[in-house]
Amino acid sequence: MKIQNITDMIGNTPLIEIDSKIKYYAKMEGSNLFGSVKDRAAKYLMEKTYDGGIIKNDTVIIESSSGNFGIALAGMCKIKGNPFICVVDPNVTEINRKIIELLGADIIIASKPDQNGSYIHNRIQIVKEYIQNHKNVYWTNQYENEYVWKAYFSLGEELCNELKQIDYVFVAVSTCGTLAGTSQKIKEQFPDCKIIAVDIAGSQIFEQSKRKNHISGIGTMFVPQNLEHAKYDDYMIVEEADAISECNNLLAKGIVVGASSGAVAYAIQNYTGYSNDLGAESIVGIFPDRGERYLDTIYDKEWCRKIDIDNNVRFG
Repeated sequence: MKIQNITDMIGNTPLIEIDSKIKYYAKMEGSNLFGSVKDRAAKYLMEKTYDGGIIKNDTVIIESSSGNFGIALAGMCKIKGNPFICVVDPNVTEINRKIIELLGADIIIASKPDQNGSYIHNRIQIVKEYIQNHKNVYWTNQYENEYVWKAYFSLGEELCNELKQIDYVFVAVSTCGTLAGTSQKIKEQFPDCKIIAVDIAGSQIFEQSKRKNHISGIGTMFVPQNLEHAKYDDYMIVEEADAISECNNLLAKGIVVGASSGAVAYAIQNYTGYSNDLGAESIVGIFPDRGERYLDTIYDKEWCRKIDIDNNVRFG
C-alpha cells in the first residue's frame, strides 16, 4: 500500500480472528506507526491544535507519561518539529525511556511517590509547575483533553465498518480516552452492544484499592475526566498474574502483545455477563500495543518473580 504521508500509517489497523467458535476478534493497535493505540490520539491532537492555532512549530509540548502516549507524542513532535518534554517516573521501563529519547524528547523524572507508591500526582504537579514558569508551552493532558478521546472515534468507526454485528467490545482503561471515543461511535451504530471496560487490580478508576499496580499501560490512581464521556455497560477487574499469563497464552499463538492486551484477552474468556447463547455473540477485544516494550517486565521471569512476592501469588 502506497502512502502519501508517514502519519497515514496511523489507523486502519488489522482486525484478526482469535477464536472462531465464539467469534472473538482482536483489533491490533500495535500496528500503528509508533506501536500503540495512543498514536491515534497523538496524531489527532497535534493536527487539531495546529489547525486551530493553539500551537505552532516552536511551541513546547509537555505531557506526563511513562509509556505509549509519551512515545506517540515524541514521534509526532519529531515529525512536526516541536520540542517535547516527557515527565516520567522511576518505574519507566528502560525500553520506553530509550524510545522516547531516541525520538528527540527531553525527559524529566518525578521522584515523589504517594502513599500507594504511585508517581502520577507528582508527575502532573511537575507539568503544572513547568507551565507556570515557562511561556509558549502546551500541556496535552491526556486525562481530560477532548482531542484525546475524540481521536478514538476513528477506532469505533473502523470496527463498525469491519463487522456486520458487534455484541461485545472489551476495552482496557487508563486515561479512559480509548473507552470514551470508541464506545460513543460503536453505540451509534450498535446501540445494544455491550461495552466492557477492563481494569487491572490496584487501579482506582472503578474500585478503591491500596494495592500497588506493577503493570504499565493499564489502570491509574484516580478517575480520569475522560470517563465522563464513555458509554460503557460494565467493568471487569483483572489480576496482574492473569493478564501476564494470558500474554503468554497469546505468545504461543505467535501474538506478541502488552499487558493491557493480556488483560483484555483474559476478560473476554472469563466475563460472566454473556448471554446464554455465547455461540451467537460477536466479541471484539482492543489490543492496545505490541509486546516488545515489555521484554524487561512481563516477559522477564525475574521481574515476574519479584511481583509474585509483592502480590503473594504465583504466575502460572
